[in-house]
Amino acid sequence: METEAKSQEISLLMSEDMWWGTLGSVRPFPNFRPERDVTVLHTALEKKDVSTTVRILTNRSNAQRRSLAQAYKNFSQKELDASLKKVLSGDLQSLILGLMMIPEQFEAHRLRKAMEGAGTDEETLLEILCTRTPQQLSDIRATQKKEYKRDLEKDLISETSGDFSKLIVALLKKENGPGIIEQDVASLSEELKNKKPTADIWIKILTTRNPDHLRIVLEKLEFEKGQTVEDALEGHFKGVLSGDLKKGLKTLVRCIQNQYLFLAQRIQTMKAPVVQGVMVAHSEEDLLRVRVAYLQSTGTSLYTALQNSLKVNSSRVCWLYVEQKIRRNAVYDTNDKHVCAHSESIPFI
Repeated sequence: METEAKSQEISLLMSEDMWWGTLGSVRPFPNFRPERDVTVLHTALEKKDVSTTVRILTNRSNAQRRSLAQAYKNFSQKELDASLKKVLSGDLQSLILGLMMIPEQFEAHRLRKAMEGAGTDEETLLEILCTRTPQQLSDIRATQKKEYKRDLEKDLISETSGDFSKLIVALLKKENGPGIIEQDVASLSEELKNKKPTADIWIKILTTRNPDHLRIVLEKLEFEKGQTVEDALEGHFKGVLSGDLKKGLKTLVRCIQNQYLFLAQRIQTMKAPVVQGVMVAHSEEDLLRVRVAYLQSTGTSLYTALQNSLKVNSSRVCWLYVEQKIRRNAVYDTNDKHVCAHSESIPFI
């Protein structure tokens, strides 16, 4: 039994299904020992010790948290998520539970939440569909089917309409195919001359070409028109019925040109679900790039902005979550207690 548990643990830690990038703010905890973590975590949850619970879970990578969840179940015969729900609440609970999900599960969860209840959160739909790769979207779609027994494409169609719906579905099925730069520039330029806007050519080109190709196309189009593509779209799609489509196309253009700046601007809203969504989704992939974009666009580190803007619980957990990952002089003692060296910390999130 013990051998089987250790085999599962190694499999989780060595799994290749993580969207691991070299510019994430969360890295695997060195000398990870789930049996030690489980003992401390179980005691913390029994005592409702929120600080210790958060400290452990935010200092482990996603794969390590998954291993820890399995070890916790073996140790206590309880699901870790269920125990966390009894101790945590509000934004803190939603953030920690989000950290416990694998990446595609978390994004599927965000998409489901964006389509639940009255009204649709188009901004979150667009964020995920515009910034994720075709393979990641395929994984998210499969997870949506498995977790919720729902077809993501059908759900998206039911929540949208018209040309905006066409754009959303095209994004879900997007390709990173080749194209001829001059032809694509000419096609988009000609469409902008039409008195009656046509969405089809925009949707086709922007969702079937690879990002590097599209960045060159948009750069040349801007040079030719003497204005940004966003401004061109704003003036071109003026009709009342074009609102969502225009927002969708402008969002897609922004993500193609600089998705890290787009995500940084999303965080600037300082809405807890948005901040948590972006930070958790990109924590092991490219959050450091988002951090740099935030600093460059606002003149303020994301760390300082989070401290100043979020409510106590959200700010506290976000601080714990990111602060311990990026400090240059952070050290850990044998009990995994974080000691922050106050001198010379890098400009930070």
